[in-house]
Amino acid sequence: MLLNIKKRGNSLSIIVPKEMATSMSVEDGDNLFATKTPSGYEISAYDPSFATKMTAARKGIKKYRNALIELAK
Repeated sequence: MLLNIKKRGNSLSIIVPKEMATSMSVEDGDNLFATKTPSGYEISAYDPSFATKMTAARKGIKKYRNALIELAK
């Protein structure tokens, strides 16, 4: 899909077509993430740093499951 780049003040912006935004489940004000790949950049709604944090959180939840259950009471 061809995307156009527009100058906005001192920045450049990319206009995301409605069909692309719908398929990515993004709306006005959402963030997209650019990840460098061997063939260029990949733009997605997926945040790699958030995924890393969630992996750590899941390990902690699993390890301290009983304590968390008691705290929830």
